[in-house]
Amino acid sequence: MIGYVTLGTKDLARAAEFYDAIAKDLGTERMMENEKFIAWGTPGGGAGIGLTYPHNGAPATVGNGVMVALAAKDKAQVDRLYALALSLGGTCEGPPGERGGGFYAAYFRDRDGNKLNAFVMAH
Repeated sequence: MIGYVTLGTKDLARAAEFYDAIAKDLGTERMMENEKFIAWGTPGGGAGIGLTYPHNGAPATVGNGVMVALAAKDKAQVDRLYALALSLGGTCEGPPGERGGGFYAAYFRDRDGNKLNAFVMAH
């Protein structure tokens, strides 16, 4: 149902370093970009993620209650994405761990303060 998610940024080049590394670990890369926007994903694959300067010219802000969840292939990738995010200047919102019902996740914010998580469900 979701085709892509877009998050705002105050510094596209700085934010792109963060998302290039996360996307690489997830096995994807940039699929579209211009001077105001970059999108990561795989054409025909799952939902992509984009970063943009807000169209209205106002500063980018973080949505309260907004989060983008990144599907990992296993717990090791959840752990790796969390560590990678923090090493790239992200901040912790909840370290990797079981959250109940076979849901394993880690929560973090990107360099602009946008909230993300990496997760895997037990099969």
